Amino acid sequence: MTITKPAESVEAALPEAPVRIAAVQTVSGPDVDANLKAVDALIAEAAAEGACLVALPEYFPLISSDEMAKVRIREAEGEGPLQSFLADAARRHGVWLVGGTIPLQAEVQDKVRNSTLVFDAQGRLAARYDKIHLFGFQRAEERYDEAATIEPGSTPCCFDSPAGRTGLSVCYDLRFPELFRAMGELDLIVLPAAFTYTTGRAHWEVLLRARAIENQCYVMAPAQGGRHPNGRVTWGHSMIIDPWGEVLACREVGEGVVVSELDPARIAAVRESLPALRHRRLG
Repeated sequence: MTITKPAESVEAALPEAPVRIAAVQTVSGPDVDANLKAVDALIAEAAAEGACLVALPEYFPLISSDEMAKVRIREAEGEGPLQSFLADAARRHGVWLVGGTIPLQAEVQDKVRNSTLVFDAQGRLAARYDKIHLFGFQRAEERYDEAATIEPGSTPCCFDSPAGRTGLSVCYDLRFPELFRAMGELDLIVLPAAFTYTTGRAHWEVLLRARAIENQCYVMAPAQGGRHPNGRVTWGHSMIIDPWGEVLACREVGEGVVVSELDPARIAAVRESLPALRHRRLG
């Protein structure tokens, strides 16, 4: 199946009233078909709860002990079963779908781009973001090096959705506030993630709340959350946070969906009472 791109003029209306948004949490394993089946059911659950924009976690199609597995299932933009699944799911469930991340072809032969694709409710490609900051961590026997198999992106991405001006980021990007400043004023930040248990327990919530507070916008963070078949443990705690930094909804571990309202009036009220974005003097 070839993925249809929208015409340049296609643009979602900005919200005038509260809209419902949903973050999906998974515990993905090495079986792609099983992962997609689980995700489809969770998208359906989110749609049934009235969400107009649904976001999936990082690596939702595959988490494997074989780091080259994602290279073997990589796709060219515009074609492939993972992209077909996302486009079809968005269309069937009638939602805008932020497709977590999937592996797309990179310039380097044995690497991938860790890419977020967004599809509108008609199944048309609306945005693409390639993860810029690649995670590296080592403590005792715990070690991660995304740069070994992933080629970084270089361009921030934001777009208009039913939830307003929406900025995309992925997991480790959370630690780099300059990325979010580069996007300008946002109504919503979406951050698919697969935070480790170690770093998540220490930093996940405090960093998400900081990004919401300093950008005076909603933050939605769909995450991997639990013990995976390969033994990896991810932190989970998928959450939605309002512009004052209050956690509106959270799922700690296990598969599920968190849903909350994004209220444009709440954004306006926070920015009116504390006009920090207008007080900026640098950058």
